[in-house]
Amino acid sequence: MSLPLQSPPTAKEIPLDLLKYNRLSAYGQSKLANVLHANELSRRLKDDGANITANSLHPGAIATNLFRHVPLVGGAATTCYVALHPEVKGTTGEYFADSNIAKGSSQANDPELAKKLWDFSLSLIK
Repeated sequence: MSLPLQSPPTAKEIPLDLLKYNRLSAYGQSKLANVLHANELSRRLKDDGANITANSLHPGAIATNLFRHVPLVGGAATTCYVALHPEVKGTTGEYFADSNIAKGSSQANDPELAKKLWDFSLSLIK
């Protein structure tokens, strides 16, 4: 189960008024931001010649009653696969689901959007 990925928030869209806050929209934005961040980090590490990989993944979902019949191992399989499997060694900038490389949304695969989010994130901490 996954939610549609939406565009990352702009400074004006960060919900300071909790009456307007939509948790599903915020969740979708946060998942897209995770993927975009991993993609931009991967690109920057490659450009620097670093021998470090950065990937993103759908972590599985078992902490609710919807997935009560999925064993814990099944829920952690993709995370363990990406972290430990020799086939993934050296793979960077990919999105994984169900222990396979998966196709993310067009937004998740947009390098311009990834750079924009990276720059926006830096502006928040400067």
